Formats: sequence, structure tokens, C-alpha cells
Amino acid sequence: MAALPVPDLHIPESSNTVNVSIIDTTTSIRGVDAWKFLEPSIPGHEYLATLAFAFLIEHPKLDRSMVFDLGLRKDWWNCSPFLLDRFKKGGYVLNVEKSVREILEHGGFDATKLEAIVWSHWHFDHTGSPAEFEKSTALIVGPCFKDNLLPGYPTDPNSSILESDLEGRLLIELSFESGLKIGEFNAFDCFGDGSLYFLNSPGHAHGHICALARVTVDPASFVLMGGDAWHHCGEIRPSPYMPLPDTIQPVPFTSLSSSSCPGALFEPILRDGDPAKPIYKPSTQTKVQMHLDPEQAVRTIEKLQQADVQENILMVAAHDESLLGIVEFFPKRANDFISKGWVKTARWKFLMDFAKAVGYEGEVVGRGDWSAPKEPQV
Repeated sequence: MAALPVPDLHIPESSNTVNVSIIDTTTSIRGVDAWKFLEPSIPGHEYLATLAFAFLIEHPKLDRSMVFDLGLRKDWWNCSPFLLDRFKKGGYVLNVEKSVREILEHGGFDATKLEAIVWSHWHFDHTGSPAEFEKSTALIVGPCFKDNLLPGYPTDPNSSILESDLEGRLLIELSFESGLKIGEFNAFDCFGDGSLYFLNSPGHAHGHICALARVTVDPASFVLMGGDAWHHCGEIRPSPYMPLPDTIQPVPFTSLSSSSCPGALFEPILRDGDPAKPIYKPSTQTKVQMHLDPEQAVRTIEKLQQADVQENILMVAAHDESLLGIVEFFPKRANDFISKGWVKTARWKFLMDFAKAVGYEGEVVGRGDWSAPKEPQV
């Protein structure tokens, strides 16, 4: 079928850029059921990949820097009692090898210079431990955070946010009332120079935001930091702007960049049989509600699809396992992703999760086992 024209996102012109590094936070959470986040259920994809990416954003002209998300805190056993009970009841197996601060410092970045931590949203696998950074490092959150999520623990015994993470730290709640728009998103120009925008992206959680960073000028290119606006690329692809192609290259099950396979192989998993409709949508089940507003989450995804089809935007969701083996991590930068072909190589790699559903019986390269081990969590 014919694709809709690639939309103009009307991103203002600017000669200013930031440097962006993708951080592998070394987070691993096993045993997260896919049905809690995605629908419909597809055989062979019973567990959601729950690694976690964060980002170091550096503005070289202004000598300012911030991190976007922190993954899970290394000492996860020091989370609030509410969260610890949730981990136990959910049967999750958690592990973090290094904190984000340790990763930054081992990579040669002076973490004492960090201006701010930005939380895409308040969920535990994104908030890390702000307390490991100086009090001078501000915390930036999305709209309505204070009204809906404060006070934290222990004032509110049922909160997942620790008051000790906020104590003595400037808390900045973003407003998106300026009228600035990027595509269909209400936007906020972080540095006031067109190098970094925050995008209001509600639906999954209170105050959820994405970030769009300009990393090159000629040609212009951008990194979109998605947080949990989508948990799996099957929620944004295929789309009306990018239907399932006749040929998938490279084959998502292998590491051979020259390989290809027919797109028709994946027709059995198309939602409603529609090659222009995402395979998944945010789960609407109410047994365990993982999305604040599933309908609003869908609207956010529809806006993201307009960015996803752009060849000059690298889309990075926090838990996108399909990017492993393709992108490079901190201390390397993502600025030159166009010349390295990351967008084209990664675009359909997520289809590796549907090997069983389409009858592929070989080894799937790059896909981890995210089921919970039988051994109890220590």
C-alpha cells in the first residue's frame, strides 16, 4: 500500500548543536510480562526486554551538560518499601552492575559539572539515584509532577519516590505553554537556542517527556530520547508513513548486514492484517495497569510516528534491545549516526522478537532471555 507523505515537523532552523552519548546503564530486570504493557499477546514474545538506556547531553558552546534518565539505581534494595514489595510480588530479578555516575566517571566525564538530571518520568527504572550526584545538580521533571507525585517516601509510605533523592536539590517542573510545537508535540526549548527540545508526551505516566537533540547542522540530524513513550518498536512500526516493506534488510534474526527476507514473512503478526498499523498498541488491560492513560499513550505514539519515518532522526526508547550491536555507547557519541547507517540498520531489527510467531527456527542474534530465572532473587 502507498505510504503517507513524510510530514514536515517544522523544527526551527538553528546552527547550535549538542553532543549526545547513549549510556548503557547496565540495568537488567528479568521477568517483566509483555502482556502488562503490550497487546495483543504474540507467542514467543512473553517477556519484555528491560535493559535501560540513559543519555549524556553536552552543549559545547555553553559548557553545560545534563543526563536524561538514570536507569535503575545500583542499590535497588534501598528503594522505597512500596517498590520492594512490588518487586517481590512481581517476581522480578534485578541487577545493575554500575551506577550512571560510575559509568560517566570511568568514561572520563567530570560528574561534578553536571547541571541537571532529567527524568523522562518517575518510574523506578528511569529515576536511578539522584542522591549520588551533587546537590548543585538540579532535577528536571515533566508537568504536574509535584501535584501528582509529591510528597515522597517516608511522608507518603506508598510512594516510590524517595524524599532523600530530592532533599536540598532544585526541582524544576517544565511548562509547555509557550506555544512552541515540534511536529504535533508541545515543546520546550531547553537552552533557548534550538539545540535541545523537551517534548510533552503524556499517556504512560504523569509528566512523561521525551527529548529531541540537534546533533549536526549540515545536514541537520537529531536524536530522539523516547523514555517509555514506547516500550517496543512494534508499537510505532509499521505506520501509515512507513508500512511493512516488501523486503526487510537486513534480516532481523541475523547479524549479516547484506541479508534480506520478504516482508510477507511477518504478515501473520500484523494487527488486523494491516501493513500500515503498528503490530502492538499499549495494553488496555486493567488487572495490572501499567499505563496511566492508554488512549493518550496511543496519541503520543501517533505523533512519534511522524518523527520515526524521518531518515535524519535516531529514535531511542529506553528499553530498545534491538539497538544492541548497532549503536555505540558512552563514552562514544551518537552524533554521526547518519554516516554509520544506524537508522536503516535498526529500523526493522525489532522483528527478531517474532521469530517463533512466524515459524523461524534458527538462532536469533541479539535477542536476550528476559524470563525470570527459577532461582529466587537474592
